[in-house]
Amino acid sequence: MSQQIDWVAIEAHPRFQELHRRKSRFLWGLMAFSVAYYFLLPVGAAYWTQLFRRQIWGPVNVGLAFALSEFVVAWLVAYFYSRHASRHFDAMADEIRRGTSGAST
Repeated sequence: MSQQIDWVAIEAHPRFQELHRRKSRFLWGLMAFSVAYYFLLPVGAAYWTQLFRRQIWGPVNVGLAFALSEFVVAWLVAYFYSRHASRHFDAMADEIRRGTSGAST
């Protein structure tokens, strides 16, 4: 026999509100970093052309290396979020689930 989940009670729960606040703040920080890093490429290419043209190895210059580094940064941001969420947000969500009456297990 399945129980109904009381979503209104979960949303009103102070720990859920704290979880939402912490998660939102963390995600906004990651997004701000990601957007700033992303826009460094066109800004750098426009204003620091000599630096971006500097050869690193063969045909690879600073601009190309920076452009490719954006893929690495995207994966690192995803890894960092996943690690942080599994350590902090998931524990808080489990606590809320256990503490809310009517939530199914």
